[in-house]
Amino acid sequence: MARLFTATEGTRLINEHKKLLASLEEARNFPEKYKEEITKASEAVIASQVMEMLRQVPVEEINRDKRGFRVKALRDYGYETIADLAAASRRSLSSVYGISEDAAYSIKFIVNEMIKQASQGVKIRLSLDNKTAEATQLVTALYKYNNCLQKADECRKLLSDYKTDIEYAIEDIQPGLSGFKWLFSSKAKKRQAENAYTKLKELYDGVYKKSASDNIFELDRINRAWGTDAWRDFATNSIRFNIIMEDIVPDVVGSEDKNYGLPEELAQEIQDQAFFPDGLLCKLRQYQIMGVKYALHQERVLLGDEMGLGKTVQAIATMVSLKNTGASHFVVVCPASVLTNWCREIRKHSRLSVTKVHGAGRATAIRSWLKTGGVAVTTYETTGYFNLPDDFKFSMLVVDEAHYIKNPKARRSINTTEIAGHAERLLFMTGTAIENNVDEMISLIQILQPDIAYQVRGMESLATAPIFREKVAPVYYRRRQKDVLSNLPPLIANEEWCSLLPEEEEIYENTILQKKAQEARRLSWQIDDLNKSAKAIRMKEIVEEATSEGRKIIIFSYFLETIRKVTEFLGDRCMNPINGSISPERRQEIIDEFEKAPAGAVLPAQIQAGGTGLNIQTASVVIICEPQFKPSIENQAIARAHRMGQSSNVLVYRLLCENTIDERMTDRLAQKQKIFDEFADRSVAYEENKNVEIEAKAFNEIIQEEIDRINAKNGNMQS
Repeated sequence: MARLFTATEGTRLINEHKKLLASLEEARNFPEKYKEEITKASEAVIASQVMEMLRQVPVEEINRDKRGFRVKALRDYGYETIADLAAASRRSLSSVYGISEDAAYSIKFIVNEMIKQASQGVKIRLSLDNKTAEATQLVTALYKYNNCLQKADECRKLLSDYKTDIEYAIEDIQPGLSGFKWLFSSKAKKRQAENAYTKLKELYDGVYKKSASDNIFELDRINRAWGTDAWRDFATNSIRFNIIMEDIVPDVVGSEDKNYGLPEELAQEIQDQAFFPDGLLCKLRQYQIMGVKYALHQERVLLGDEMGLGKTVQAIATMVSLKNTGASHFVVVCPASVLTNWCREIRKHSRLSVTKVHGAGRATAIRSWLKTGGVAVTTYETTGYFNLPDDFKFSMLVVDEAHYIKNPKARRSINTTEIAGHAERLLFMTGTAIENNVDEMISLIQILQPDIAYQVRGMESLATAPIFREKVAPVYYRRRQKDVLSNLPPLIANEEWCSLLPEEEEIYENTILQKKAQEARRLSWQIDDLNKSAKAIRMKEIVEEATSEGRKIIIFSYFLETIRKVTEFLGDRCMNPINGSISPERRQEIIDEFEKAPAGAVLPAQIQAGGTGLNIQTASVVIICEPQFKPSIENQAIARAHRMGQSSNVLVYRLLCENTIDERMTDRLAQKQKIFDEFADRSVAYEENKNVEIEAKAFNEIIQEEIDRINAKNGNMQS
């Protein structure tokens, strides 16, 4: 019986398979390899930070306990700081005239103790402003780990699916690898060898080999990534980097307080609470997971995290977890200014269905939601129309900006409380430091957990005392940025999506139909009374919340008229606006006045004038009134506050309106950026970012698309 393959062909095929299996084995271990690199790189960053601290400590500190070391001799040899001594060996120190070998041992012992003390409590805070060699090594390891996970998992699956069959086939093919063995093999063994060869060849020529090779190639590319690749990814995905660090090296990031401010016993109960995130489309930080578990465990709570900590995504994650355990209906009540934003955030971060209950179609929307479930999002103004069957219960009510119902006699408070009567769980949220007004806090707690409200009435004067905080801990949970985001780069960007109100929508559509392109960009700011402007209403809310947190605010717009209106609308809290006609000397005077101003001060600035030549570290909230043609213009403006010397996280709010040119511009820019990131030379991608922009032709296309949309809409309305 002649063989289907030669011994050489069989041997070559076996060797190729063995090489592929070895590569897959190595590839599936890449995550563990990068974990080790992350740990080592973190230690190097900490060591670097400690050495930087010790460079500020003079060498004389070794004599703090009057040990009598000859410090002058050390200085004469160039040892000026504790860091210099740390870098020196005992032999080097003992070679200094006047420093004995015993003294050198003692000095090194003292210095090592100083290093241990300095290392305690040191946290890693990665930042684009501080790309040291050690930080670059860490960011690169984090980048490789993050990007290798999926490919390594695919390699693991390939091994699980094919490795055993391949090894059996390699064993079965052995009789065909030499003429002598073949000659004395039985027909069954020969048939088995030929079947094994056929199987190995099919695998090598088919999907298995292609998939394995593709994954190995991609992992090799990731393994060869440069620091520039990692920093570019970090610039847009920093939260993911920090989440990985929290998982792998938790001791060098985040909060010292693992209970995040909760009493020990309650914190342990919260930690043990089950959380089911399947269907959540984003990663949560550890403190956010704690917030979700708190809401799930306590059932009726007020989440008071500072602005920028992600209360919205915690609420969404809570609903997702409940959905995974059988819940079906949820309600969100929020100010009209954030109605659209809530709908978009739910769709963006989860697979939950959303029903907007607002406007003329509210009754139909409620009936649809009752039938299909999901999240009904409504406004305080609409709560009076939110009629539910007497016996109907839904899973959870989320009340955003809950301080809106602080007055129990107000109509919206009564309406919201009525809806709350149908809810099995309540999650109230506010970024305002509500403990500053204890009466308001207690009125909200009264709705949530009346027993606790009863316990703390009469203790209002002790609101800042530990005993008061401990009593309200089961119902009120607030974290501050400085306590939980010690390692987060100080820039958190938010897209604030609004819906045009009827009067401003009419103005906008007329502007578009008349092809007044530049004027159309001022949508929502064109209306005479900014109290009827969706963007202005949201801007004011952000300013008030920032003021309550002790922050200052910069507001940027391309248009002088918008800056003028913003200044008039916000009144006395505004500084003199900065525009292109202001001299550099006067600009600096305004900045100096802004730095001395109290929390809540607002600096309006034309984005072209305010985007260069200014350092405004005293501000930590940036509001941008409309999208720009060039993202680089926005980035330069934001960099005025987000730079070295900034001690707070910088919160950026881009005010946008859906179903307008805002949406088309942001979509167009996102597409261009994606294409650029995929095809541009990686080594110069950052430098060339200024090439991503909307050109005049593209903007004209956007205007025409809006004209077509508005005409179609009006035609449908008329038919």
